[in-house]
Amino acid sequence: MTATPRSHHSDLGALFRHAADLAATFRDSLPHRRVASEVDIDGALALFEADLPEGPSDPDAVLDELARLADPGIVASAGPRFFGFVNGGALPAASAADMLTIGWDHPAFNAVLSPADAAAERVAGTWVKRLLGVPATASVGFVTGAQAANTVGIAAARQHLLTQRGHDVGTRGLTGAPPIRVLASRERHATIDASVRLLGLGTACVQPVAAGSNGDMDMADLRRALDAGDHDASTIVVLQTGNVNTGACDNLRAGCDLAHEYGAWVHVDGAFGLWAAASPSHRHLTDGVELADSWCTDAHKWLNVPYDSGLALCAHPDAHAAAMSYSAAYLSGSESTPGAGSYGPGDLVPESSRRARGFAVWAALRQLGRSGVADLVDRCCALARRFAEGLAAGGAVIVNDVVINQVLIDFPGRSADAIAAAVQAEGTCWLGATTWRDRRLLRVSVSNYATTEADIDVSVTAILAAGRSVPAARPS
Repeated sequence: MTATPRSHHSDLGALFRHAADLAATFRDSLPHRRVASEVDIDGALALFEADLPEGPSDPDAVLDELARLADPGIVASAGPRFFGFVNGGALPAASAADMLTIGWDHPAFNAVLSPADAAAERVAGTWVKRLLGVPATASVGFVTGAQAANTVGIAAARQHLLTQRGHDVGTRGLTGAPPIRVLASRERHATIDASVRLLGLGTACVQPVAAGSNGDMDMADLRRALDAGDHDASTIVVLQTGNVNTGACDNLRAGCDLAHEYGAWVHVDGAFGLWAAASPSHRHLTDGVELADSWCTDAHKWLNVPYDSGLALCAHPDAHAAAMSYSAAYLSGSESTPGAGSYGPGDLVPESSRRARGFAVWAALRQLGRSGVADLVDRCCALARRFAEGLAAGGAVIVNDVVINQVLIDFPGRSADAIAAAVQAEGTCWLGATTWRDRRLLRVSVSNYATTEADIDVSVTAILAAGRSVPAARPS
């Protein structure tokens, strides 16, 4: 006899509470849990692989089976000792808001379909702009992450610049369009190259600009690049706050002033570093941020909102909406009204069908408040410095200036990849290796609200032990 799907409200409530209990039990385990997964992809496949059942299954049983099968393959990336990528944790209010959002099951396309989400996005976007120093008139699109946000920002730039040249890219495409060049640091994030590919500009349009010793853009070389090349081309300058390896921040004021002198559009890739603006102690790193034309940042990084949550902000809302929006006769309320702040959620993002990300961002900001966001940034920066000091005291070499939350580590003569593998296998913490300036190094990112000094200290001990366990390379 096969089970039938649940349909009664009481049963649904019990099922949802069961899911919340499983999630909470997992989250409670994070401070003590082994960080690396217990199985690799082959082991996870072996657990999941099975024939599709012929008939329905009881939802409670499905949930229990999923939790049992998934657990060995889950990396504790939401935990306080995961330092491999710039992963935030997920604040309690933001996580609970996401659960509620899933229960509502609302696609957040426009204010007719979801007035509440449109309002939450508008308010959360306003709060974000105030925290980050972005002009109040900027538009804000809630996207999946920095890849999408960079793509939206560069799409708005393409729209704006080509419209200035009398070319409507929305109807004519890039065929016969005036050329566009993108000036970006040699230290740019790879999503910039992916964005120009997706937008049909091609990576050949990217002209590298030199970077200084810690990875911030060389402004003298930016002027050289602006002076050089095809002067018939429109120009997009990509600046960066938060180098993915070193945490270095470009001089936004100098870069914006210089770029605008040449009529260029400035896009700021601030996937995590832009949140430094929320801290009075670190705001100087983003001085001049208000002068840019578009900005990218993530909420699921330093704001500690659950995945996936990014923000695309633009000082030219009409260009932003022109690059992203569309309407159809059946989409009641989808028509845009020109003017800052009058666009619906779906007018500012690539997707029509998307979940209501604004609720979790609103909840995170409501839980933390202005001082809480500042404290989160300051604590992570202080913990990164503690990480660097502890490792250096143990014999490791810290390669970068630790300006925010990123630490680059070298164990001279020993393989960074082998040390990373040893750290992951031991399980106390998780970090990875990276290549910077042709050197393989270990990289630490500190961005979780739950990380403590004790987490740093036990992780330093584990990394130093792993470094000692890897034999030094023999001289060739």
